[in-house]
Amino acid sequence: MPNFIEELTWRGMVHDAMPGTEEQLSKEMTTGYVGFDPTAASLHIGNLATIMLLVHLQRAGHKPVALVGGATGMIGDPSGKSAEREFLSEEVLLRNQQGIRRQLEQFLDFGGGPNAAELVNNYDWFRGIGFLQFLREAGKHLTVNYMMAKDSVKKRLETGLSFTEFSYQLLQGYDFYHLYKTKGVRLQMGGSDQWGNITAGTELIRRKESGEAFALTTPLVTKADGSKFGKSESGNVWLDPAMTSPYKFYQFWRNVADSEIGRLLRVFTLFDQAHIGALESDPNPNNAKLALAEEITTRVHGAEATQKAIQASQLLFGKATMDVLETMDEQTLLEVCEDVPQVRISRDALSGTKDVTELLSVATDSQIFPSKGEARKMIQGGGVSINKTKVEKPEQGVDFALLRDKYLLVQKGKKNYFLLSVV
Repeated sequence: MPNFIEELTWRGMVHDAMPGTEEQLSKEMTTGYVGFDPTAASLHIGNLATIMLLVHLQRAGHKPVALVGGATGMIGDPSGKSAEREFLSEEVLLRNQQGIRRQLEQFLDFGGGPNAAELVNNYDWFRGIGFLQFLREAGKHLTVNYMMAKDSVKKRLETGLSFTEFSYQLLQGYDFYHLYKTKGVRLQMGGSDQWGNITAGTELIRRKESGEAFALTTPLVTKADGSKFGKSESGNVWLDPAMTSPYKFYQFWRNVADSEIGRLLRVFTLFDQAHIGALESDPNPNNAKLALAEEITTRVHGAEATQKAIQASQLLFGKATMDVLETMDEQTLLEVCEDVPQVRISRDALSGTKDVTELLSVATDSQIFPSKGEARKMIQGGGVSINKTKVEKPEQGVDFALLRDKYLLVQKGKKNYFLLSVV
């Protein structure tokens, strides 16, 4: 089994670790946890780095616990936030928690065995604790001075911080204390912005139980320009296929910057050092991006969805065939053709068109070819395809099979595409 700290170290995934953490992990099977905020129905790729902490923990023979913050999600962690967010209802939070569990099952083994992964919800213990009891249980053990010194608090003092958010570190600290007492959890992990919240828990355990617990954080993954990693132009890249399709998910990883590829391979894949070294030394960075995109998309969405995403990505610039087009769902087709000019034509106009040259010029209002003569000339030169099938002669009829009963994909030359939409 791999050594957990050594594995994280060569991958560049250790930002801070409390003294004694490595010794604890080498001494015995250790239970460690990461908390996830259920404020959306899905996790996003910004969560993947901390998910991978749990993956490596389990691979090293330790027990991973994923905590879904059903209680703390009602408040919101101020870490890294510039303003307080809206509260969510219990019903919405419950739905979000169920979605998160399904996604974690793609990464962690929740089956039998001593180090099987476990999912817990802090609402299960917080719902039975009254305000006065919580103040006695947690509030009296951490001073205001201690809490004010945390970076997550300092950064918000100028813009304003509600008491609700200020108390968040007490709640997260109590989570760690509760799991330490009830499940023997000795380690909490998270992103580097969580260090203050995590160490509030180790302090609470020390003061209430004279116990020893440990903390480990991983660097926040940012882009080369320092901005937050995990967002596309349209917003977060989600793990739920209904929120970010497998095709768009795959494309996100295909389009990462060349300068970022080595770090992303270390953090987000299980490739070993030799494999990553070989990919980094490949003079063509696209090969590393293909490996990264396929590996992560397969883990999140499965092999079948990944192969469809790969085939879809080859539609405009690869060797995709009519078979691929016929099986492609409408959403993916429209996503692939997002930047392709779309030309609308009525069904009556389509059925009344004499031949393909008229279709590609007059019937489509000269948007594909300005004249029948130019269409004829390019067809004769073998430069026109419809639905990835070459048009053999200008006088060919227009009885093409419509994709999803409403589309034709027209290729003009090597790189010019048009999506003909029949309305």
